[in-house]
Amino acid sequence: MDNITYYLYHIPGKKIGVTRNLISRVVDQQGYSLDEVEVLDQSEDIDYISDRELELQQSYGYRVDRQKYKDLYINKTQIFTQLNKMKINATEQTSTFPVPLSKLKGRLMDELGKEWETLYGKFQVSKHTLDWIVKNAKTSMYDANRCYIYNKSFFEKFVNAKKDDYTEYLKQKFNQQAEANEDRFDKIRSWARDRGLYDKGDTKTQFAKLMEESGELARAVLKDDKKEFVDAIGDMVVVLTNLAYLGGTNIENCIDSAYDVIRKRTGNMVNGTFVKDED
Repeated sequence: MDNITYYLYHIPGKKIGVTRNLISRVVDQQGYSLDEVEVLDQSEDIDYISDRELELQQSYGYRVDRQKYKDLYINKTQIFTQLNKMKINATEQTSTFPVPLSKLKGRLMDELGKEWETLYGKFQVSKHTLDWIVKNAKTSMYDANRCYIYNKSFFEKFVNAKKDDYTEYLKQKFNQQAEANEDRFDKIRSWARDRGLYDKGDTKTQFAKLMEESGELARAVLKDDKKEFVDAIGDMVVVLTNLAYLGGTNIENCIDSAYDVIRKRTGNMVNGTFVKDED
C-alpha cells in the first residue's frame, strides 16, 4: 500500500500495539529492551494490521483501543505535519515560539529533536532542555499567542556549560541503580546464608530448583497468568543468585560478563526473536 512495514508488538503483561519503528517506539520512548518484546505480526497493509491489533488485544485480555491504529496514525500524521511547520524565530537576543505559553510544553514534546540556529550556535529541543525552556519562557508583550526565551540564558545553561555535567549526572544515576541492585542480591545471599542453604546446598540442587521454577514460568506464560509470571521470574532470579554463589562466583559478575558480550552484538528481529549477526 505505502511500502511501510507495520509491526504488531507485544510486551508480555503490559500491552499489544503497532508501530513503524520498534527501536524508537518501544526502546527509546517506552524504555523496554528488545529482549522484552515479541513481534506477533507484521504487514505493509495498515488496514490488516489495525484490525489484527484489536483482535489480539481482545484475545490476550488487554484493554482494546477505541480507535484503530490506521485512524490514529492518519490523525497523528496530520498533526505532525502541522507541527513541523512551527518555525522558531531567532533574533540576537531571543528565540520565539509561535504558540501560547500554556501550550508550549505539549508542542515541544512533539518537536523533540528539533534544532534551530542562533547567534550563539545551534539550539535543540530535547528531554534535557524541554523543562528549562518551558520554565523560563515568557509571553510576548506583542502577541499573547507567542512566547520566547533569552538565547544567552539558554547558551549559558546548555551550550556553554561543562559537557561533563550531564554525563556525570547519568553516571551517578547509573551507580545509584547499580547499588540498589547490588543491595537486592546481598539481601538474597544473606537470606540464603541464614537458612543454611550455602552450607547444605550445592549447584546440582540449585540447578534442579531452577528447572522447577522455569516450569512455573512456562505455565504462567501459557495461562497468561500475570501474577504467577512475576513470581516465577523473581524466584528464578533468587535461584540464579544462589546458584552463582555456590558455583564460586556471584550473579553480578555473571550479568556483567553477559552484558560485555551482548552490548556490541548486532542483528535483526526475525519472527519475533532477535537473531544476532554471524561473527
